[in-house]
Amino acid sequence: MKKITLFLVFIGMMTLQSCEVTELYDTVDNGPRTEVYEVTTSFNSNNNYSSLVVFDPPIYSSDSVLVYHLYDTVNGADIWKLMPQTYYLNNGGELDFNFDYSRFDVKIFLAANFNLNTLDSSWTQNQTFRIVIVPANFASTINKNNMDAVMSSLKVSKSEIQKINL
Repeated sequence: MKKITLFLVFIGMMTLQSCEVTELYDTVDNGPRTEVYEVTTSFNSNNNYSSLVVFDPPIYSSDSVLVYHLYDTVNGADIWKLMPQTYYLNNGGELDFNFDYSRFDVKIFLAANFNLNTLDSSWTQNQTFRIVIVPANFASTINKNNMDAVMSSLKVSKSEIQKINL
């Protein structure tokens, strides 16, 4: 009888110990980060109508990057447009706000079918962008055209947006 009791106590101890180890590993999160940055920059011929934002630390290779341009503010509400974005100007010109990214940075740049030196400063000075880093599998499940829907889906509040000064 003592041997059976000792055996049952041994089994019980092993079961409880394995539960603790499993719980420890379940709490470790090595998954991709969700981060949102806001940057205001100006474009001119000196910076080749581009701006570079460096990720520190670099993002995971599986992450996706979304970039939004603050197009306007109407009745206190910001109007964000997903990039790349083409604006058709009254003079027949086409202005593109575009970006390239890697694990280490995102380059935001302007391109046009005309000389950018002739562009009105309202398009080049103090332009604000939001850079959203999301897990790649998550990026395919959200309405990327709506900044508010993206922020809500990612559960990121405005207070969590990291401001970057260039």
